[in-house]
Amino acid sequence: MKLSDFDFELPEALIATRPARPRSAARLLVAQGDAMADRHVRDLPDMLRAGDLLVLNTTKVIPARLSGRRHRDSAQGPVVAKVEITLTEPQPDGTWRALAKPLRKLADGEEVVFAAGLAAKVVERGAEDVRLRFNLDGPEFDAALDQAGQMPLPPYIESRRRADAQDRDDYQTVFARDAGAVAAPTASLHFDDDLLAALRARGVEFAEVTLHVGAGTFLPVKTDDVSAHKMHAEWGQVTQTAASQIARARAEGRRVIPVGTTALRVLETAATGPGQIAPWAGMTDIFITPGFEFQIATGLMTNFHLPKSTLMMLVAAKMGQDRIKRIYAHAIAQGYRFFSYGDSSLLLPEEVSQTA
Repeated sequence: MKLSDFDFELPEALIATRPARPRSAARLLVAQGDAMADRHVRDLPDMLRAGDLLVLNTTKVIPARLSGRRHRDSAQGPVVAKVEITLTEPQPDGTWRALAKPLRKLADGEEVVFAAGLAAKVVERGAEDVRLRFNLDGPEFDAALDQAGQMPLPPYIESRRRADAQDRDDYQTVFARDAGAVAAPTASLHFDDDLLAALRARGVEFAEVTLHVGAGTFLPVKTDDVSAHKMHAEWGQVTQTAASQIARARAEGRRVIPVGTTALRVLETAATGPGQIAPWAGMTDIFITPGFEFQIATGLMTNFHLPKSTLMMLVAAKMGQDRIKRIYAHAIAQGYRFFSYGDSSLLLPEEVSQTA
């Protein structure tokens, strides 16, 4: 497979920079087999069956974007320069990996000062990122980061506008609980309390998993040979409760539909065989491309993805490359809004027996 197999032309006007309001007012392209229907997310109770199991990702996005200043002495006097930091991953020793602009001007041992009494020392500068040690930890770090940080909007939004106070709410799911993500599980952004209640009344069930979405979700694929791409690892967890719910649904022939590619990736990581799943926690770099044999997920709710991205490869694996091209062509022709704050899709391959 070549990277060009997953490319398409997207009009810039279809890139959403703000979400629909209310959340469930977003449009929903329902693709089941070869059939397509244009609906809205609020119609999900009519699209799903009693007994369907939706799998939600409970990760919580941290305000990982920081603006600070470094101070350096020179022959001409003190030099103060702005530094933009995006936290990407906590390390076992208490440091953080982070993206930095400008990276090349940071030096090992240099301190960057932020708002709210927060500061960080550069422990190590790498070729693509830095490792930082902050002056605060625990609850004090969390409180200072909450004051000093902004939501880490994706580059395609950040290039059009800066994050603001509204993004604190918009870029967080209503069921976010476990802090650690630096990007939102965006398909889940369409759910509100009224929709969740309506789905429960319909007899739809819910299971909860966690995958802390990392900045690697935005990294481009740089190899023309797709198989040579290396995924960024992210931490995830499937509890005993969730594993039991999911295994029971599959054994009973009910559909298991992850909400978002992040939930799907953690399910397939924890799978132990067709329809079988076990409790699991750890790092996953699972890379799903056409030809992948899905063990757990029988459908998928997901937003519309970037051309030539690993997520385009995942949805192509789920629906087939020709079919996903038709789905995306329909979405573009009908003016669906794309990417993190855009509209959504419900992808359901042809019905087959879901018993293990």
